Amino acid sequence: MRSGEVCNRNVVIMSKDETIQEAARLMRHHHVGSILVCDNSGKGPTPLGILTDRDIVVELLAEGVAPDAVCTGDIMTFELLTTHEEDDLEQTLEKMLSRAIRRIPVVDDNAKVVGILSLDDLLEFFAEQFNRLVTLINAGLKREQLKRP
Repeated sequence: MRSGEVCNRNVVIMSKDETIQEAARLMRHHHVGSILVCDNSGKGPTPLGILTDRDIVVELLAEGVAPDAVCTGDIMTFELLTTHEEDDLEQTLEKMLSRAIRRIPVVDDNAKVVGILSLDDLLEFFAEQFNRLVTLINAGLKREQLKRP
């Protein structure tokens, strides 16, 4: 399975110059815990960093920094790790584990954002796979019971 097949294609993005209040408003409106901070000057958004709800709480509020004193580009995570949409899901999971991150932007051949893959997406995917295995086990048991009453 490829990362691009599992990722969420509805990505909330914003520029690095936008306010923290706007970022929080977008997170609330879209029911997400992160926003990709992108450069939109080319043919599609190029990821620069990621801003999470935790960044806002830990980096600003807990430190007593006024949210209107900084913009998204000031507190976003700069060392952004991305994965290619054609990367195997296991490769992507290894990347996430190597940096202990819960969300990773998915990019195309031109390094443009095509989605975001989160821990939630992975849990949902693997839960579906486990459910299919349980269904297979139950189908085998039923078949055997019909064959050998």
